[in-house]
Amino acid sequence: MERLHIFSPATVANVSCGFDAMGFALQQLGDEMTFQKTSDKGEVVITKIEGAKLPFETERNAAGFVAQKMLEDAKADFGLEIEIIKKYKPGSGLGSSAASSAGSAYAVNQFLDGKFSQLELVKYGMLGEEVACGAQIADNVSAALYGGFVLIRSYDPLEIVSIPTPEDLFVTVLHPQIELKTEDGRNVLPKKVPLKDAVKQWSNVGGLISGLYTSDYELIGRSLEDIIVEPARKLFIPHFDAVKEAAVASGAVGAGISGSGPSIFALSKGKEQAQKTAHFMDEVYKGKGIEYNIYVSSIGNQGTRII
Repeated sequence: MERLHIFSPATVANVSCGFDAMGFALQQLGDEMTFQKTSDKGEVVITKIEGAKLPFETERNAAGFVAQKMLEDAKADFGLEIEIIKKYKPGSGLGSSAASSAGSAYAVNQFLDGKFSQLELVKYGMLGEEVACGAQIADNVSAALYGGFVLIRSYDPLEIVSIPTPEDLFVTVLHPQIELKTEDGRNVLPKKVPLKDAVKQWSNVGGLISGLYTSDYELIGRSLEDIIVEPARKLFIPHFDAVKEAAVASGAVGAGISGSGPSIFALSKGKEQAQKTAHFMDEVYKGKGIEYNIYVSSIGNQGTRII
């Protein structure tokens, strides 16, 4: 194998109640990356970036850093040239840096004949997340690599659990074209949480996972409630409450902030309902003077893959 072209999906992290512990991949939205093997031992060069202003320096680029680290650890006798085609805006709350990190980890492992396990790839992807946003976060990266819904049961030691996804579960995402940095989104979070709020939050996580296992859409909807993080972060997202209310009014199962924002996601039963939800969300933002995109996608159960 000398050349590899891969797709790395956009992801929704937190999924309302599951802050830093849950995420899922989208099927129809993501980035494309091309990797070309070279004879320059251990050298990684970013040759092309489209769709975003990202650093070309290997050590400052999430994809480049991950690839460099993996080649060093594997003592590889080859180098790589990387092209990155971003299909959605960084700082969107849709795991842009995670798509780069996960895509790089997956592709490099293909060149290394599967030397590293899936869990090890997540750990490498987390290093890319640290380069991009200052923290080794696993929710977006693991969702991109594993596909479907994931639960980060533990960070130390790292343990990722795949959660079954109902076949007709769809997501609608409204992405305002404003940038919110993950680091800024974390800085506004409360340092202390009342015990009663913590109990309610982790009960919702249990309810959400149970609903996904049993395809109980009503339970999923009741569990998509975030009383800790969403109240702090929604203040940065124009018209958030109105969009969320419109999504639920349209018949969506539930809605919330994707990652640290500004994207807003809504889960629906079936593509037709997801498209109807997109129309309702669109009506809220139309004429508000803010550029935005709306995406409708099934859940990406396959995750990062060769195309």
